[in-house]
Amino acid sequence: MAKERGIMKFLLGLLFTFSVGLALALVSQSSAASASDAPPKLRLGFFANVTHATAIYGVEKGVFAKALEGHAQLETLTFNAGPSAIEALLSGALDATYIGPNPAINGYVKSRGEALRVVCGATSGGASLVVVPEIENAEQLRGKRLATPQLGGTQDVALRAWLKSKGFKVELTGASDVQVVPQENAQTLEQFRERHIHGAWVPEPWATRLVLEGGGKVLVDERDLWPEGRFVTTHLIVRAEYLREHPQVIRALIDGHLDAQEQILAQPSAAQDAVNGGIARITGKRIAAETIRRAWSGMTFTHDPLPASLVESARAAVQVGLLKLDGVDVLGIYDLAILNERLVNRSLAPVAVEARK
Repeated sequence: MAKERGIMKFLLGLLFTFSVGLALALVSQSSAASASDAPPKLRLGFFANVTHATAIYGVEKGVFAKALEGHAQLETLTFNAGPSAIEALLSGALDATYIGPNPAINGYVKSRGEALRVVCGATSGGASLVVVPEIENAEQLRGKRLATPQLGGTQDVALRAWLKSKGFKVELTGASDVQVVPQENAQTLEQFRERHIHGAWVPEPWATRLVLEGGGKVLVDERDLWPEGRFVTTHLIVRAEYLREHPQVIRALIDGHLDAQEQILAQPSAAQDAVNGGIARITGKRIAAETIRRAWSGMTFTHDPLPASLVESARAAVQVGLLKLDGVDVLGIYDLAILNERLVNRSLAPVAVEARK
C-alpha cells in the first residue's frame, strides 16, 4: 500500500512538472508570436534645414505617423549634414533618411552599390554661395576662407567644383587658392558675422540667414548653374536591406511623403509655420518669419529625384577628388518602383531614371 502511494506521488509529480513546462512553453510561444506581430521600427533621419521641409512638416503635423500607423513605429533622428547620416545608415543605426545627393552617392559607391537606394525626391534648389559685401566677383575670392556644412557633403562638392571651374586650385590637403572650411552651419553664421570667414556655400535657411543676419550677399544662386534651375538638393534614401524586408513600410512612408508635399503646396504659409516650429524644436530657436519666407521662395518641392542632376554631382565629386566611382553605375542607386506605383495610384505621371544627354 505504501509502495502504491509512492508510485502515485511520483506520477503526480511528473504530471505537475509536465503541466508547468507546457504552460511555460505556451507563454513563451505566445510572447514570441506577439513580438513577431508587432510592427517594425522605422528610424528616419533628416536635418533642421528648410531644404528638408517635407520631412520636418511630415513629422510635426503627424502626416508620417498617420501613414505609418499599423505598419511601423516611427523614430526620428536629426543630423547636421549628409556624411554623418550616411555613417549611421551604413552602420545599421538608421533605416531611411532625407539627404543630399553627394553623401548618398558616397555611401552607394562605398558599398559597391549594395547599401542604399533612392526611393523618392524631395527638394530642388535652396543652396547658394553667400559672401561678404565687398566681394564682387569670383576672382576676389582668391586667398579667402569659405565654409561648407561638411567635407564631402552636397554643398562642399558644389563649392569645390565651382571654384575649380573658375580656375582656382582647391586641394583637400596642402596649399589652395581658396581655403574651404567644412564646419557646422551654426558655427558658419557666427564666424561670418565676425568676418573670420568670407563666405559660405550652404543650404536654406542658412544662406538667407547669412544675408539677413550676417550682412552678406548672394554671389552664386546654385539654380543659375543648372538647366531650368532644377537640381536635387534633398531626396529620400532607404537602407537596401530594410527596403527588401519591409516594402510595405516604405510604401506607407512614401504615401506620407506625398501627402506632406501636397499639403505644403496647398498651404505654404501654414507649412512654413509648421516647419519653423519643427526647426525650433530641434535647435531650440525659431527662425525669423522673413528668413523662412525668403528661403522658401528659392526652393521647389518635388517627388522627382532629378536623377540627371545626381549624375552630374557624381562627376563633380570625381573631378574635385572626393569620389572614385571604380566602375559603379550611379544610376543603379534608384529604386522608384514603389514611388511610381503610388503616383499612378494618384493619377500622376511616373518618374523615369535617365542621365542628361
